[in-house]
Parts: sequence; structure tokens; C-alpha cells
Amino acid sequence: MDDRTREYLRGRFRDYYRSVSPSLPPDPDRREWGHIPWTPGPGTTMVRHQSLSDLGDPKTFFADNAPRHAYFSAARYDDPSAATMEQKGWRDADLVFDLDADHLPGVDPETTPYPEMLDECKGALVRLLEFLDDDFAFEDVTVVFSGGRGYHVHVRDGGVRGLDSEARREVVDYVRAIGLDADGLIRTVSDRGTTRRVLRTEGGWGARVHEALVEYADDLRDMDDEAARERLTAFDGIGEKGAETILGAFDRNPAAVREGNVEAGGPGVRRLVAALTERVAATDSAPIDEPVTTDTRRLIRLPGTLHGGSGLVVTPIGRADVDAFDPLRDAVPDRFVGREIRIETDTDRTIELNGTRVTVEPGTNTVPEFAGVFLMARGEARKAPER
Repeated sequence: MDDRTREYLRGRFRDYYRSVSPSLPPDPDRREWGHIPWTPGPGTTMVRHQSLSDLGDPKTFFADNAPRHAYFSAARYDDPSAATMEQKGWRDADLVFDLDADHLPGVDPETTPYPEMLDECKGALVRLLEFLDDDFAFEDVTVVFSGGRGYHVHVRDGGVRGLDSEARREVVDYVRAIGLDADGLIRTVSDRGTTRRVLRTEGGWGARVHEALVEYADDLRDMDDEAARERLTAFDGIGEKGAETILGAFDRNPAAVREGNVEAGGPGVRRLVAALTERVAATDSAPIDEPVTTDTRRLIRLPGTLHGGSGLVVTPIGRADVDAFDPLRDAVPDRFVGREIRIETDTDRTIELNGTRVTVEPGTNTVPEFAGVFLMARGEARKAPER
């Protein structure tokens, strides 16, 4: 980034911070604070090991310093400004989840358009929130758009703040379906002197697989026999004979499927349940970033600040607003709307921000400021001299 571009962005970030007050997390005086300033050159410098008292008044600090990126710790400490982690005196930490489009299955950050990446990440966020609500019943949950390519979720329930890294890794494994197999979702029950194996349908992954099984059985009943057999034999381990057995069991005793009985239909049904478990694990899991959740001392972006790689706001999202949230509109700073600037680019580029489609060509372009800031922050444009 050249000097003119860097100084322009720093100045406009400062103007933004003079007009807002970033949201502080609970117990801000127990958190470590960090930021990355607008240093010259290709590298970045992290300033950390600061307490809230080191920053002084937060609004004044941000207005005076206009950091490129700003962070606070998930952890609470006795002495957050101590120079080493051992000296800080760890108390507890929020349980933090990070969803980044760069790490989503099937998303190539080099070829996938930015809006599509954000859409994929939004779907992963919805799946994650279902786990946190339905499987864990967490209550103190905050959702934040990262300002870049994904979302952060902060859980502050008292029962999770004291978890160590290993316990948090178990949460990660559950949400990501690591090690999930059908046998672990099946229990044995007694029924009038006999025993049978059934899916755990009361909740969790067992309920998800059971729902997939019921839906799959209903679909098979709507097909002719040949199509149903062909669909079943597409699974490894299910041949023609197994397919016939499964179809017969589903037709004779549809109630068994709805009860989650995996004995009806013999080995074929058990193989089908195993195959559906793999499918559900792939489609329903949430691909969170494991190191973020297991790190009990993690620094995470402060809501209300600007992301130095996009110029978008790190935006908290109300739970009722998640579905309707549009990061390319709702995270555009009002401060950068209503004005045009001149930028220089080397390639053709089209972006959609704030409901506006902006196309630039090699050379000098006049664009809405929010689009220019976005492109310059991403390193895809430079600030041109104003006439």
C-alpha cells in the first residue's frame, strides 16, 4: 500500500471513529486489548498486552489512533496488561466460534466471488446457531459479522467460561461431526422381553439422522420399484438383495422407521443408516475454525470497529435479524456514503456494495467512497490525486 492510500484510509478511519463509539464487551477492564496501526511497508505490527486503562477513554483512543484493526481478548485476566501470559492470571474465557469463508468446503477464495463466499458462510452460521440453541441450549450468545469473510459467535454462559482447551475441542468435534458414526447414535431398548436397537431420536445428531432416514423412506415410497432399488444400490454395501429387503421392510412396517428402529430390514437398513450418517455429517455440520474455539486466550475483533482489509464495520447482529442481514449493505459505514473519490486500478473489477453495482477499469476511476475504500483496503486499488 502506497503512502497516499494509507494516509487517506487512516484519515477516513479516524473520521469514522469520531462519529461512533465501539461496543465494549462485558468486563472490559479484565480483557487484554490489541490493535494494528497503519504502519508503512508490506508488514503489520500488532500492539497488544494493553488493558483498558492503558487505552484510556475508548472513544478518544479510537478517534486519536484510528487503528487498522482492533481486538479484545476472549479471556478475562487479573492483570491483562502483563507482558506474558503466565503473569496475566487467567480467570476464564468466552467460548468463541469463527466461521471464515476461506475454510469452507467447496469454496475456493481465489475463484469464488465475494458475495457467494459470504452467502456460503451465512448458511454455515445458521447451522452453527442451531447447534448452540438446540443441542447446547446456550443463552448468552452474540453474533457478529467479522467485517471480512465470515462471522464470529461469542458464548458467555457461566457454565462454559471455565472450560479448558480440551473441553472446548470436544465442542468443536461435536459441531464439526468429527468422529461421528452411526453406532454412537444407536441405543438398545427393551420391549416386552425383547431388545431392539433404535436411533437416539430425542435430539442431537441422532435426531438429525433419524429425520434424514424418515425423509429418505418417504421418498422411496413415492418411487417405482426400479427407481427405488437403483437409488439404494448407489450406496456402498447395499446390493440388489439388500435393496429388496429394505424396501420390503419400509412397506411392511413404516412405523418402525418413524420409531428409529434399525433392526427392521436387517443389515441393509443398518448400512443405510450408516450412509445417511455420513451424508448428514457432511451437510449439517458447521465448519468452524478449530484453533479459535480451543484457544482460551484468543484476541477477537471488536464489534463496531472497522476491518482494515475491507473498510466494512465489524457488525453485531441481533438474533432475530440473522436471516435478513446483508453484510454488503448493512456493514457499509454511513460515514463513507454520499461522496465520490478518485482511485487508480490495474484491472477490471465489478463489486456490489450498499445496493450499488460499481465497475472500474484500468486507470483512474471516480467511484462512491464506500466502494473506493473497500477496494483500497483490499489492496485492489490506490488513492488517486483529487483534481
